Amino acid sequence: MSGEDCFKILEKIFKPKNIQKIEDIKGYTIKYGIIMDGDKIIDEVLVSFFKQPKSYTTENMCEINSHGGNIIVKQILELCLKNGARLAEPGEFTKRAFLNGRIDLVQAESVMDLIHAKSEKEVNTGIKQLEGWLSKEIAKIKQEIMDVMVNIEVAIDYPEYDVDDVTIEQIANMLNNVEDKLIKLERSFDSGKIIKEGIKTAIIGKPNVGKSSLLNAILKEERAIVTEYEGTTRDTIEEFVNINGIPLKLVDTAGIRNAKDEVEKIGINKSKEIANEADLIIAIFDSSKELTDEDKEILEISKNKKTIILLNKTDLESKIDENNELLKNVSNSIIKISALNRIGIEDLYEEISKMFNLNEINFDNDLIITNVRHKNLISKSVENVKKAKESIKDNMPLDIIAIFIKDILEDLANITGEMVTEDIINEIFAKFCLGK
Repeated sequence: MSGEDCFKILEKIFKPKNIQKIEDIKGYTIKYGIIMDGDKIIDEVLVSFFKQPKSYTTENMCEINSHGGNIIVKQILELCLKNGARLAEPGEFTKRAFLNGRIDLVQAESVMDLIHAKSEKEVNTGIKQLEGWLSKEIAKIKQEIMDVMVNIEVAIDYPEYDVDDVTIEQIANMLNNVEDKLIKLERSFDSGKIIKEGIKTAIIGKPNVGKSSLLNAILKEERAIVTEYEGTTRDTIEEFVNINGIPLKLVDTAGIRNAKDEVEKIGINKSKEIANEADLIIAIFDSSKELTDEDKEILEISKNKKTIILLNKTDLESKIDENNELLKNVSNSIIKISALNRIGIEDLYEEISKMFNLNEINFDNDLIITNVRHKNLISKSVENVKKAKESIKDNMPLDIIAIFIKDILEDLANITGEMVTEDIINEIFAKFCLGK
């Protein structure tokens, strides 16, 4: 519970073993006792006390730690509600922390990123945002702008002083510096998107070339059905796996061939759609057989996409190899594997890392944008920097240049929540789960 009356409600239902007035209990203290509903004992519990302003929300807070079990927890929750508490809205604890000024909006959003993290890299990035890495960088950029804005305001308010030339030079230098920093942040989103959403990877190939065996080899479990019959996979199978700490969203698709029935035809069309939307295509071929028209169609689908070609069944006599011109015209990333025997899988991981420069991203020291809202606002601020620079080239008066510079400051303030609207705040916190 959090809020002005949380201790009053707690006093009605909690009896500590050693009776003590609430005002005498120090913050960061745990008390042992029992939860009572009138004369009836509900459970023995430990209650943690946090006193304002030293709590998550900066308000008075308490946490009741009971024995597990839905019945007991439900009874304690109903007791709290009966005595004046209400259920929290999604993300309300974090929302209160933001509204009360303990954290900014970037830090609040990072809580959600941590909860939904699918990899260690995403956790590390979320922790950095929670610690305020992005907020501090935004604050530095804003201060750099504000240092020049002081001179702009003086020049506008006191035109009799001849400071225009000095001010214009300062503005131009500042805008160049700010643009470089913002573009670096903007570009980091390419890595951030991979960290947060993963690399959407479509496994495509003819029926019975080893797509499902490959999926099982990567997952190290029998997730997909493997049989000697063609067309076993009728629908897509989706799984996440980590490659060098980056989530790979694997989609095993239906085998692409001339469909024999309507159900298979739907599955094949869906496979083609997924391949078209994928960040990465893993095109798999049976190396023990010559390329067919169906294989050529798969190569056509893979053209102009990031594609890794796998020559499977290398335990059998090979009919095609990495020197095949049709394959080389689509991708230079050609790897021999045996999915059934799980040979060559590590080579595949290494090729994915190289293709997406995963080994070059400094996750420990680089500031990486993972939130699309932040990226959009940074992109908008870059556009306003360009408008301000253009206005200088066009010899526009200082008050016009100042408008674009103030727009940059507003964009940056929207990232950290200093100028954000109530509707955006509500939209952000609506995505949180209860109790966060």
